[in-house]
Amino acid sequence: MGGVPLTSLTSPLVGREDELARLTGVLDRARAGEARAVLVAGDAGVGKTRLLDEVAGRAAAAGTTVLTGHCVDVGDVGLPYLPFTEILGVLAADERFASVLAGHPVAERLLGGGPDEATDAAPSRLRLFEGVAALLTELADTAPLLLVLEDLHWADQSSRDLLRFLLSRGVLQRPAGGTPGHRLALFASYRADDLHRRHPLRPLLAELVRLPSVERLELRPLPDADVARLVRSLREQRLPDTTVRRIVERAEGNAFYAEELVAATDAPAPGVPSGLADVLLIRFEQLSETAQQALRTAAVAGRRVGHDLLRDAVGLPEEELESALREAVERQLLVSGDGDTYSFRHALAREAVYADLLPGERARLHGTFARLLAGPGRRPDSAAERAHHYRESHDLPEALAASLEAADHAQRIGAPAEELRHVEAALDLWTAVDATARPTGPDAVTLTLRASAAAVHAGELHRAVSLTRSALAGLGQDADLELAARVRYTLAGNLLDVDNLEAAYAYSSEALGLIPAEPPSATWVWAAATHVSTARQVGENETARRVARRALRAAEALGVTDARADLLISLTSLEGHNRATPEGRERLLEARELARRAGNAPVELRALFNLAIGCFESGDLEECLPWASEGLDRARRAGLLSSPYPREMRYLRLLVRYTLGHWDEVLRESAEDAGEGGAVDGHALGPGLYVALARGDLGAAERARDLLKGPFDWMARMVAAVVLTDAAALRGGAEDAVRWMRSSVETLTEAGTRPAVTLRLATLALAAVADTVSELRRAGDAAGVARWTDTAAELLADARWSAEHGYDDAPQGPEGRAWLARAEAEWSRVGAGAPDPAAWERAVAAFAQGDTYERARCRLRLAEALLAADRRQEAAAEADAVRREADRLGATVLRERLDDLARRGRLTDPAPAGAGAAVLTARERDVLRLLALGHSNRRIGEELFISAKTASVHVSNILAKLDAASRTEAVAVAHRRGLVAPEATSS
Repeated sequence: MGGVPLTSLTSPLVGREDELARLTGVLDRARAGEARAVLVAGDAGVGKTRLLDEVAGRAAAAGTTVLTGHCVDVGDVGLPYLPFTEILGVLAADERFASVLAGHPVAERLLGGGPDEATDAAPSRLRLFEGVAALLTELADTAPLLLVLEDLHWADQSSRDLLRFLLSRGVLQRPAGGTPGHRLALFASYRADDLHRRHPLRPLLAELVRLPSVERLELRPLPDADVARLVRSLREQRLPDTTVRRIVERAEGNAFYAEELVAATDAPAPGVPSGLADVLLIRFEQLSETAQQALRTAAVAGRRVGHDLLRDAVGLPEEELESALREAVERQLLVSGDGDTYSFRHALAREAVYADLLPGERARLHGTFARLLAGPGRRPDSAAERAHHYRESHDLPEALAASLEAADHAQRIGAPAEELRHVEAALDLWTAVDATARPTGPDAVTLTLRASAAAVHAGELHRAVSLTRSALAGLGQDADLELAARVRYTLAGNLLDVDNLEAAYAYSSEALGLIPAEPPSATWVWAAATHVSTARQVGENETARRVARRALRAAEALGVTDARADLLISLTSLEGHNRATPEGRERLLEARELARRAGNAPVELRALFNLAIGCFESGDLEECLPWASEGLDRARRAGLLSSPYPREMRYLRLLVRYTLGHWDEVLRESAEDAGEGGAVDGHALGPGLYVALARGDLGAAERARDLLKGPFDWMARMVAAVVLTDAAALRGGAEDAVRWMRSSVETLTEAGTRPAVTLRLATLALAAVADTVSELRRAGDAAGVARWTDTAAELLADARWSAEHGYDDAPQGPEGRAWLARAEAEWSRVGAGAPDPAAWERAVAAFAQGDTYERARCRLRLAEALLAADRRQEAAAEADAVRREADRLGATVLRERLDDLARRGRLTDPAPAGAGAAVLTARERDVLRLLALGHSNRRIGEELFISAKTASVHVSNILAKLDAASRTEAVAVAHRRGLVAPEATSS
């Protein structure tokens, strides 16, 4: 600003004592080494910025380093990592931090310096994230640090991903060994009223608030009394009470509304406008024409603008501009910041001024900023801004070129979602720009394929399909055959990703037919490789085998190493040695090495996934984990964490942790994966939902139902099927369990082949049916028993068939055999009329090297069967084993069922129910409880694993001890004496 001291009139902080105390407390804890984060939510104008300014001022006065970054609304384009680059820019401009920055080249990379980004390999997102975290923690180790991020509702996806990483894995983590953590706090604000249902910030907020070191602070509208205090404090001269009351009424608790209404009381026009925009424009119109011109220009730049850029855009002499800016600052429309920058005091002020511009004026100013940003010394990261300004100025050729440049920049810094957005923006402009004015390079079809690839990398698989279909529609009649084939096999691969198998096979067939096999070409080889994958998925194994062998010979002859690797992976199962066998693993290792040498990360990831899941299917769970971890590390380095195979490996690694009983690790790793930008879908949520259900989380089933919303996703449907079928079985809902099992299998069946999970689903449903049959048999309902026995027989048949027809139609491995053993044991409860200890012993043994939770569930059933066979000592030993495992896992549902069985079977000696219970033995108290429910002697005996005759003896003893003439009178006496709970008495 040329040294002119501009000051900002700051309104007092009124009515936020509790919120201020809470944030100050967080800062105190952070200074003591307990890193914390607070998400500050509130409607626009409610006072978020004012509160954070107050806290930041106090923190700075206490010796805390305060760094602030802002997110900016630039329409439908994104500025990757903008708030963090702003923070790094402040650090870079301050000599005090030079030594710290020197040790962290990530800062130079984000600021656009360093090696030539056009030729160097794109920086890994993980290294980028870890570098930012390391820089911040080193700053916090030097002096307490407060990070303030404003307007998260405008954050780009890359900034959201980096914030997720910092809070879930980075700066908030406490070091091992009990030493103090980092002296750091992070406060981030967002507009709650801007978060519509599909706003991209919503899922991130839902994840973050579940982290133990993150809390949410909601700023609600101020009470009327506080608004009145604020209004009166804004003026030295007292406002009339009627004016104060009117402002309070119109402000509706919004501090900014109140301040603007107070400022508008000086307007010569009578009355106060009803809308905030009108209020803002009244204040704006009170400025001189020169100040209005400066603000109009600043509004086009965005929320914040540098002095030099504004000076060049507005075209005023320096002295006139300084005078205009001073006027705007004194009227509290602008505030001056560090680095000769100015920003609107509130985003709403900028929006109102911008909306008041005439269309031609707006276009002219956007064009001015675009040309200035494109001038000498332009920043590498300014392409997105230039694209925005060019588009709004209707300079479409330049907007197209800048959008493509912005896409290239996003690709280099590992921001696939922003790359996709910029490429799509370029596609929107493509037809509007004359062919002679378009940048040299790819045509529209090739550009659309690039957008499709970016969508896959960003995890937007259905968007990838849509884009590739668009590329197909864009092919002309005289299109190059190789390009036409490439579009079709790309579409086939994308359709495989979203489980549209028949369509995938059709398009891969078309692609293969467009290119002659002789002489062989790389395009034909890749078309063939894709066709092999689609043919396998629709059951055309002979076609897949024939094409794969021919294509493999062609790939070897042409030296297309990565296609050769892809074909070897497909042939692993097609030629009899599937991925679970030693021979299959040898072939997969060869494919992995070929893909690695070729530098084809997607094919390498496919090999690693098959190695991992092959170990799982063969029962080598511990060996599975290193392969899955290597695959995820490779995906991180390639920026492909959201692509299909890494998503599968993320689920597989979590599933192994769940199966081995490492449930706390499952929950922790789920949060860490989400912190790296992992999709919140069936892959990320599945094992965590299994844990939640077993731990008695009543919301697990509802969250599973949420997975069924939206486009079809095979994994989401499979996870939901497991959770909902098991949940129904746990609550005794046989009808629901069978319905979920059958509908899910029908939905998941592809090309006439039932999924391997049919075995697990059928067994879970069979357990619910067995419970129902037992109840009906005790009640003497022979017709009901017969009907449900038929259903149980059908479920058992489904389980047996599925066990014999797993992946590639081969018998299922150890996990499948264990589930089949449990299904046979559940059937013993139905067909034999009583649980078979031998059948349950086989089920327990089958799960010995696998699922610890399912083994514990089978041991509970074994204890029940041993009790029924009067083998009490063995039953007690099994119950003790179940108790230890349930407590270790935190499996509350299993523990509750064990406690019920132990009480009914007298495997423990429960404490007396009340003072009057001493007259009855423990067994008699159990009998009395069932007597109060109206059960017959036979039913009591079945519940307590005793004979009906023994139950009759206990009932007679109870009548005698309670001096009752009948069963009904005994229950009434017991009720009066408090021997049975009122809710346990039958109506």
